[in-house]
Amino acid sequence: MMETLLHWDSSIFHWINSGWSNPVFDFLLPAARNKYVWLPLYVFCITWILFNFTLKQGSIILLFITVSIFASDTISSSLIKKQVQRPRPCHEQQMIPPVIGRVPCGGGYSFTSSHAANHFCLAAFLVTVFGKYMRRWKHIWWAWAAMISIAQVYVGLHYPLDIIGGAILGMIIGSSMGILCRQQIRDGILT
Repeated sequence: MMETLLHWDSSIFHWINSGWSNPVFDFLLPAARNKYVWLPLYVFCITWILFNFTLKQGSIILLFITVSIFASDTISSSLIKKQVQRPRPCHEQQMIPPVIGRVPCGGGYSFTSSHAANHFCLAAFLVTVFGKYMRRWKHIWWAWAAMISIAQVYVGLHYPLDIIGGAILGMIIGSSMGILCRQQIRDGILT
């Protein structure tokens, strides 16, 4: 069973890493996984929160976001990766066809993807806390997290199962912390 799952994981990895190769993705997807590309979005979110809620509410929301992402990153990077110790695809010298590395491989292990965990954590938190205000726009947060996560496979840093594991971890933490955050806002604006 595990051997079959890993075979499928490797096949899907090659399909994305090699099969999707084209100049547009070669430009867009490495950039999509870069945190500095999204800095204006993060600044916009912080500004929106601070302008639409009291200072106390905004501070609580930003504190919960910070704790959520810290928890997601720490659990993924310091706990799960060190326990599982799955090598990154870009470190696999015997892989056929060879991995197309579009960014430096770096160190560390592969499972779970911290990029996926952190971005799905943020998406889950924002949808949980602000979902009724976002309506159809909330789907954009899921698409954003998915695009960044798939970019990790495209550039050769993660297998699809790494992404799925990170996404599940991030969604559990983000939605749980979002529920706790909503409970902390006492005047009913967010509930």
